[in-house]
Amino acid sequence: MMTTLFQVALGGAIGASTRYLTNAAVTRWIGQGFPYGTMLVNVAGSFLMGVLIMVLAQKGGTRFAPFLMTGVLGGFTTFSAFSLDAFTLWERGQVGLAGAYVAGSVVLSIAALVAGILTMRGMLA
Repeated sequence: MMTTLFQVALGGAIGASTRYLTNAAVTRWIGQGFPYGTMLVNVAGSFLMGVLIMVLAQKGGTRFAPFLMTGVLGGFTTFSAFSLDAFTLWERGQVGLAGAYVAGSVVLSIAALVAGILTMRGMLA
């Protein structure tokens, strides 16, 4: 139990640090106003979740799931930040932009998850 908890904690630290660095880089590159960084990590994390679910299941690597999926990807993606970003846009009166952000994040994240699964099904077949 403690080994698994350590894996999740270590993975979470890696994922959260990577999310912070990604958000900072995207903000420097594109600027503020729209939460592109949060959207990017949620979409990329969903794709990676799709890839990992296939690779770990196919290769018998489910023992790495606590570290990679719960830890790294759990720390990397975040719907709490997503929720705050959506609310902030709405509160600023940017209701249309908030709606686009919510719809885009959800649709693109699900599409990325499916793309990850389909990519790995093709590669592992």
